Amino acid sequence: MKRIVIKIGSNIIAGSREGLDISVIDRIAKDVSIIAAEENEVVIVSSGAVAAGMKKLGLDTRPADIRFKQAAAAVGQSSLMWAYEKAFARYDNKVAQVLLTREDFAERKKYINSKNTLMTLLSFRIIPVINENDTVAIDEIRFGDNDNLAALVAMIIEADHLFILSDVDGLYDDDPGNNPHAELISYVEDITPDIEQIAGESRSGVGTGGMYSKILAAKKATSHGIAVNIINGRKPGILVATVRGQHCGTFFRPRKGRISLRKGWIAYSSRSKGNVTLDDGAVNAIKDGGKSLLPSGIIAVEGNFEVGDPVYCLNTEGKIIAKGLINYSSSDIRKIMGRKTHEIENILGFKYSDEAIHRDNLVVV
Repeated sequence: MKRIVIKIGSNIIAGSREGLDISVIDRIAKDVSIIAAEENEVVIVSSGAVAAGMKKLGLDTRPADIRFKQAAAAVGQSSLMWAYEKAFARYDNKVAQVLLTREDFAERKKYINSKNTLMTLLSFRIIPVINENDTVAIDEIRFGDNDNLAALVAMIIEADHLFILSDVDGLYDDDPGNNPHAELISYVEDITPDIEQIAGESRSGVGTGGMYSKILAAKKATSHGIAVNIINGRKPGILVATVRGQHCGTFFRPRKGRISLRKGWIAYSSRSKGNVTLDDGAVNAIKDGGKSLLPSGIIAVEGNFEVGDPVYCLNTEGKIIAKGLINYSSSDIRKIMGRKTHEIENILGFKYSDEAIHRDNLVVV
């Protein structure tokens, strides 16, 4: 059995009828039902609520104003789920609507509760259909796009594979829309800055993501030990073929080994409350030696944070090198930074820990 996340973008399922292409949704439901029948656990991350709502509200272009976008999402979400409900019912499968915001991942308790809910649904052989809760989401708690959401969902359920359905065959070495000679990159060993630059930044008329957002999502998922494929979701049968092992689109090799769920949450889901800048010795100890961060290695503090809050660790050039859960508040760190561990109690009047961040709560990024 494999645990699979399938991300479906608005550009795949948007159509003229009620804002959704029902025939495409039916085809996807058939393919997913075949995959599920082969003893795979499947979770769908689907866009489309805003696109469906645009049609109902008589909007020709995706609204930029957050109020109109939220209204479109509220109107369209029921249409989206009803389309999935009817399509999967034809193949005797049940679906469940799950709406999430960034906050549901950033807070540890909500993160665990979201995981438990999804795992329980899978245990009942129900296919969760997940979307961002656009109706209530604001900039501070948005995922940004459903590619990012799909990567986080894949990590939270510890999936084996993430399939991102695009409107092109995969990642090309140039924009195929502008260059007819662009070649498909079928295999990516490691997502380097060059790969990110090739992806560029693009936007579609009804969705928020582009190839760049898909590459960033793949980067997160593969670092967590999850294989990723970007395939053309408009080609019938390609999803089933790829799940069965046929090489299609662009495959991104996962890193060997999977970090713990807790460290995955620290690295990708928790929201940083501040920064600490480290000297070169501390950077090397963390990156190369797998050591904890001691107060003596901190040379600057930004932001206001409390004990247990996530913070970024920066080098002297301002580049993020790690993220972890801090053992002291920002005001206390400012007092003990650059000092030895045996001085902490004399300076503060107490000592929680020798470490500013223990290596068990520290992730190199």
